[in-house]
Amino acid sequence: MSTDVDSLITVLVAAVAVLVGFFIVIAIVKRFLFICGPQEILVFSGRSHKLPDGTVSNYKILHGGRGLRLPFLEIVRRMDMRLFPVEVMVENAYSAGGIPLTVRAIANVKLSSDDVAVRNAVERFLDFHMSQIAVAAQQTLEGVLREVISQLTPEEVNEDRLKFAESLMDNARDDFHKLGLELEVLKVQHVSDEQEYLSNLGRARIAGMLRDAENAENSANQAVAENKAAAREAAETATKQAETAVVQSKNIAAGEMATLDANAKEAENQAGMAVETARMKAEQHLQELRATLEKLRLQCDVVLPAEANRKAEQLKARGQAAPAIENGKAVAEALRLVAHEWAAAGDAGRDVYVLQQLPRLAASAAKRVAGSAVGSIKLVAGDESAYTAVLASYPAAVVRVLQETGEALGIDIARLLAPAKHGTSGGGGSGGGGGQRPKARAPMGKPGATEIIDPPETRRGVPGGEA
Repeated sequence: MSTDVDSLITVLVAAVAVLVGFFIVIAIVKRFLFICGPQEILVFSGRSHKLPDGTVSNYKILHGGRGLRLPFLEIVRRMDMRLFPVEVMVENAYSAGGIPLTVRAIANVKLSSDDVAVRNAVERFLDFHMSQIAVAAQQTLEGVLREVISQLTPEEVNEDRLKFAESLMDNARDDFHKLGLELEVLKVQHVSDEQEYLSNLGRARIAGMLRDAENAENSANQAVAENKAAAREAAETATKQAETAVVQSKNIAAGEMATLDANAKEAENQAGMAVETARMKAEQHLQELRATLEKLRLQCDVVLPAEANRKAEQLKARGQAAPAIENGKAVAEALRLVAHEWAAAGDAGRDVYVLQQLPRLAASAAKRVAGSAVGSIKLVAGDESAYTAVLASYPAAVVRVLQETGEALGIDIARLLAPAKHGTSGGGGSGGGGGQRPKARAPMGKPGATEIIDPPETRRGVPGGEA
């Protein structure tokens, strides 16, 4: 058990010793290792160093990077290479024209990074404060400034300040190189003189400039006035031309509008006429269609039904008259047989017999005619004789039946009745061959109607030609 504890203690002591040694090494390295920043230089002094050109120096300059200091043999010091401002002012510095000038300028100075110049700076300003280096630079610049002013006229110093600053930098470059300094920027801020030479010089120039400016202003005003007048005239001319163009355009537009209105009215009239013509044609065509339709309607509603009814009535009348015709034929056959017997007996016997039976024949004929029912009578003759003809149709029908019966029997009823007619008063036109009577036939319109047909001489004076 004690052995384990001793081993653990030994390990801990060894670890502590390692840590302590590590920290001691770090402290030593930190103590003797120097790192140089980009804005500074390190000067290692205390032992000899061989330079690149073969010469031997008692110090070494390090600009950037790191370096080790040998303990007890070397010391390390730092020098700042950042810019520092230097104000320069000289009074009563005589120029080339003998005019004393007062010049105030500002310069930015730093330690040079050149290998030769930096050794000059180390040898002259090591352990110097920045303000002390600024004083040395200021005094050097004041001397250079007086030297440059003596070479330039007041006009050159005041007017061409860029050239003045370049001359200062050129003259100060060698002096600053010897000091190990570098002049970065130099700006002249103010130039003046107690005799007001520059002010008077400026007055003349200002007067000349004012005069030139006034002349230029007058010329400009005159040019402006001339341009205004020309512009006004051009504007008035353009306005008149524009008004004339507007009037012409209005006249052209009015003419075009009138033409368009006339064309529109003509087109409207033509369209109205076309519409009216089309309407009239359509109306005429419609009337024709209506007439055709009316004709077709009459054909369908009146003519065709009437024709069908006429044919139906005709067929019906024929059907109704068929039994009477057959009976008449049978009677005629019987009478023919009787007549045959009469013929054998001679003409006298037959005539006597016929005269004896004449009342019965007349009564039978009148009965047969009276058995014919007249449903309606249509008179289209147009005069009063048609009506009398209708009234006289009944006796004519009786006579017609007697004549047909006589023809069937072979007997001339008119001959037998001729003496009797001559014995009567009048000799009227109703005898056997004295004239034509209206013929009666079965109607063709409605059932039971009788249609009267006038003789041709009666119908000639009647419009329509039929009844």
